[in-house]
Amino acid sequence: MRLLAIDRSTNVTSLALATEDGIIGCILEHADVRGADWPVRTHDFLAEQDVAGGDLDRIVVGTGPGSFAGIRSALAFAQGLAIGIRSRHAALAGDSVVYGLPSAAALAPDEGLSAVVGDARRGLFWVVVYEGARKTADFRLVGADGLEGAVPSGARVVTPDGTRIGEALAARFGARFDGNGIPRAERLAALANRIRFISKSR
Repeated sequence: MRLLAIDRSTNVTSLALATEDGIIGCILEHADVRGADWPVRTHDFLAEQDVAGGDLDRIVVGTGPGSFAGIRSALAFAQGLAIGIRSRHAALAGDSVVYGLPSAAALAPDEGLSAVVGDARRGLFWVVVYEGARKTADFRLVGADGLEGAVPSGARVVTPDGTRIGEALAARFGARFDGNGIPRAERLAALANRIRFISKSR
């Protein structure tokens, strides 16, 4: 099984190629989420790993929260690749090839209670709470005065939006604030391998 993971929910494009045995290649690049050259870079990345798009079995895309333009373009690109995958592998013709996983999950540590907090703009924050990699509370949208109620006591706090809200979170949560994080595709690939929705392989 060969899986391509893509995350474009921030201004960093992250790609990872994985098998059941682990990550076999990854790349992390600062990029304009509205830029048009990243599909070419993805093609080059796969070529460096001696893999053609049609040779993949599954594609996992980070679904945010984050940049709408980046997430939408990643999903559209993945669906385009999926056409080639299905045409090459008749056994996959009726199966899903593209899956989505929350980009926020890529920031949660394997163990312990954590809250991923992002900038929803206009004075609002989005919050997702995890115990290890398992989501324990639904996505919440809160104002600054609602952050303490949305983040459980003792939870570590991390954000993909450190340049915009890092200082405010550090001031509010002190030593519990773990700083800025980038949702990395290799983490999404590892989570996808852990979830058996991609267990079917040729």
